[in-house]
Amino acid sequence: MTEKAFTFPKDFKWGSAVWAQGTEGAFDEDQKSKTVFEEYALQNPSRMQQGIGPFHTLDWYNRYEDYISYMEELHLNSFRTSISWARLMPDGRNVNQKAVDYYTSMFKNMAQKNMDVWVVLYWFDMPLHFEKQGGFSNRDIIPLFKDYVSVCFELFSEYVDIWFVYNEPAVDIMLKYFNDRCYPNEINFNKAYQSMYNMVVAHAEVVKEFKRLNIDSCKIGSVLDIKPVYPRSFHEKDVEAAEIFSLLHDKSWLSSFIHGVFPEELKEFLRGLNALPRMEKHDEALLKENTIQVLGINHYFPVRVQAKQHLRNPEAPLQPESFFDYYDMPGRKMNKYRGWEMYPKAIYDVLIDIRDHYNNIECYITENGIGVQNEERFKNKEGVIQDDYRIDYVRDYLEQCYYAIQEGCQLKGYHMWSFIDLWSPTNQFLNRYGFVEFHPETRETRIKKSGHWFKDVIDQNGFKKRNSD
Repeated sequence: MTEKAFTFPKDFKWGSAVWAQGTEGAFDEDQKSKTVFEEYALQNPSRMQQGIGPFHTLDWYNRYEDYISYMEELHLNSFRTSISWARLMPDGRNVNQKAVDYYTSMFKNMAQKNMDVWVVLYWFDMPLHFEKQGGFSNRDIIPLFKDYVSVCFELFSEYVDIWFVYNEPAVDIMLKYFNDRCYPNEINFNKAYQSMYNMVVAHAEVVKEFKRLNIDSCKIGSVLDIKPVYPRSFHEKDVEAAEIFSLLHDKSWLSSFIHGVFPEELKEFLRGLNALPRMEKHDEALLKENTIQVLGINHYFPVRVQAKQHLRNPEAPLQPESFFDYYDMPGRKMNKYRGWEMYPKAIYDVLIDIRDHYNNIECYITENGIGVQNEERFKNKEGVIQDDYRIDYVRDYLEQCYYAIQEGCQLKGYHMWSFIDLWSPTNQFLNRYGFVEFHPETRETRIKKSGHWFKDVIDQNGFKKRNSD
């Protein structure tokens, strides 16, 4: 037996993440207004696993210092979280000083513990009163969003190392306008892609504002969930199906944010469906002049597709899946709890694609992880969850990250999802992802075996994997 060392570059960023809606709780404290998820949970309580809505969660708003102590214990040198627009500016216009005090204290606390602070400005949680006006499908929301982020820049940039405008904007649209997983519970293809386009324009406005304020102490980017898409075969129709998926899901955002170009092929595709978004003349120059400095990559699984096997019902509402079918490749290794394929090489393929087609932009893995149900059954006699499956998962994906770095990819850090078990928009607390256990019934918190392993990885700036000769 021999040991192979995987040593990462100097100053590599090791950390993890949470999001405001999934952790803060205190949904009705200190004038906070309602979000789309809170409204959805109130309207559809039976669709919440174990009846748990996003109302109290981890009570991070009042207990953040306790959680930061775990970050310090794990030696994290970076951390990503988000600001709730509905908390900071409950009416969308006036700043809530209680929220300012909370975010300032939290960010300052992390920075003082030598952690880089990465902050997402919009993470699915549209204030309800704005979604009732159409959300991002209404272009009038863009200046209001710009005002909000400008407040964030001016209040908190002293403590922030990277601002991420969005987290997974494609998922935001999917949850609201395709999957019936969030208020307003619509299936509306045209509205979805109008929202998508307006989010692209809003993103450029935010970058423009960041540049106007001449903030040189931090960088600006966005986080995209990127899935390499593999066609079932080399048949032209399978390949075409893969190209359509990539265009609708990944290329549209990557091209807009990195190259500053809303793809012409997407315009043509949407025009053919009578779904071309409304655009304004100055948008093209705005996008071109306001691109990102860094890219966050969320990656969990690849997508495998094939040509449509059956004709689409012309009476049915359009969805992305109207143009391809998912392909269940025989022999895939699956996370049976989440229904997601585990294919570590996919993260390598993502990074190589960014290197070759998107300027080899400075990037970070901002999410990657495995959700498992009923983890309590894996506790040892001391009560520590023995999540060796999580260690194996993270190690396998980190190996592929290492190989990509060796081939010239500008990958500068890795964050596992998630720091602690938290509330998810799709399955609440059913699948647990954290390095730290949080039990929603007992409120118990304890570092899992994987957390202790990750601490050693950070301390060594890498790890060793035992391989057979």
